[in-house]
Amino acid sequence: MLALRLVRTSHPSALARRVLVACTAGAVGFLLLSALGHAVAHPERPGAAAARLLWCAVPLAACTHLAVTAVRSDPGVRPRAGLDAVGVGSARLPLLAALTTGLYCALGCALALPVFLHLRGGLAGVLGGTSGGALEGMPLAGSAGELLGAGHPLPRAAALTLLAVPPLAAAGASAAAARMRVAPRDHLAEPLAVLPHRPPPVPAGLPWGVAVTAAGLALEAYAAERFIASAGPRAPLPGQPDALGPGIVAGWLLIAAGLVLAGPGMVHLCGLLLAVGRPGVLRLLAGRVLREEAPRVGHPAGVLCAVTAGVLTAVRLHGPGAVLGGGAPAAGPLAALGAVVVVVCAVAGALSAASEFRTARAPANDGLRRLGVPHRLLRAAAALRVAALLGVLGSAAWLVAELASMPLVR
Repeated sequence: MLALRLVRTSHPSALARRVLVACTAGAVGFLLLSALGHAVAHPERPGAAAARLLWCAVPLAACTHLAVTAVRSDPGVRPRAGLDAVGVGSARLPLLAALTTGLYCALGCALALPVFLHLRGGLAGVLGGTSGGALEGMPLAGSAGELLGAGHPLPRAAALTLLAVPPLAAAGASAAAARMRVAPRDHLAEPLAVLPHRPPPVPAGLPWGVAVTAAGLALEAYAAERFIASAGPRAPLPGQPDALGPGIVAGWLLIAAGLVLAGPGMVHLCGLLLAVGRPGVLRLLAGRVLREEAPRVGHPAGVLCAVTAGVLTAVRLHGPGAVLGGGAPAAGPLAALGAVVVVVCAVAGALSAASEFRTARAPANDGLRRLGVPHRLLRAAAALRVAALLGVLGSAAWLVAELASMPLVR
């Protein structure tokens, strides 16, 4: 009941983030149900059904990442005196965050089920009958029946189990994020003259991220050579007959994990590049803030960098000279839905991290204004930070995309 009351009294921006989490969870639930529908329609192809189900792990991870960033920037699950008065202290805040996130995700998955049944032809696919169900005859009823395995009874227990995966995953990750979140740091409100005496620590993830990314590129290049030279096992993409070697998919996943791991280090590197040489006040302020907030915004920035590299790689592989299709459009509707979910979650996660960053920097900015720093300087420092991030992360994404697509382009 407390979670419902907090939902009703949420700020519009926090409510919009929660609604977006619900929509992405519903899309992931739809993809999981489509994998189940393909499995019951083609029982003679268990490998293809398992591959489609494994592909759903990518949008599921993106949805979980968005849920975590929404919890981190949601003021409703922060320690407050009112919550302490009703017995919800710091120990129970993770449970409150999990309940709130699970509620939204369960709502999205509950809406995905009738949409899935409607597109596959109504309730007949669930009940195993031939009447068409209550939804037959409505617009778009059965329009995707062949793609979603219409005409075959859908196991109810399996469908409900798959629909429970996104709420449980998002709720567990949100509880962990709420438990690990710390209070705003006191040194953010210190005057500018005190800041240089406490240099921010260097994130330790950059060397490991570079190593994991290099390992992913090496694995992808080796698997691509074997993929071209032989007719080995394939991992079909959702909703289309094209196939990839499992080693190529594993290499791409390693590349994405490496970029996410290296995110805080790349943000810290942006701050170092801004303050190189003999910086003025503008570059010194912008670089210091980036180094200070690298642990907060680094992982969402790394996720956005990985998604950008993936989009650039997909564009390169669908062009002329590519091994996977030779310029023909290869993305089916389900693959396009999964890609949209991943891109939307990455962009929304970055925006949520930016909102959290702005809230955390508010006391420091107020202190700088009281010291006489003009608003124009603060706005220029913010624009310089954004430009530096776009330059470094964009260059890293382009370089990784070129290296990843090179073995699969003639």
